[in-house]
Amino acid sequence: QLQASGGGLVQTGGSLRISCAASGGTWNSYSTGWFRLAPGKEREFVAAARWTMGMTYYADSVKGRFTISKDNAKNTVYLQMNTVKPEDTAVYYCAAGLPILSTIRTTQGYRYWGQGTLVTVSS
Repeated sequence: QLQASGGGLVQTGGSLRISCAASGGTWNSYSTGWFRLAPGKEREFVAAARWTMGMTYYADSVKGRFTISKDNAKNTVYLQMNTVKPEDTAVYYCAAGLPILSTIRTTQGYRYWGQGTLVTVSS
């Protein structure tokens, strides 16, 4: 089970860290992804990590501003969001699974999904 939290209201240019806590099993071998769904748009890839390989992946729109990280002791994955923009406003979903490289940026690559946390960036 995945539980996303930490969303809220943040001003343009500000920072926010959202979390995804995993429970009910062993998650260390899973890759983790963050996706977002904005009003009127399709769910889009934000960031992902293949922890066992030490690889991270980012959408071009967030590269250099967002960072995905993990605390193994807490079984929690984070998305640090810096220099946020109004277009970052969305419901953010975390996901876990065993995607292959060609699917790591797609929703099909993930089996488990959190419930989403709303991030609103004010202009």
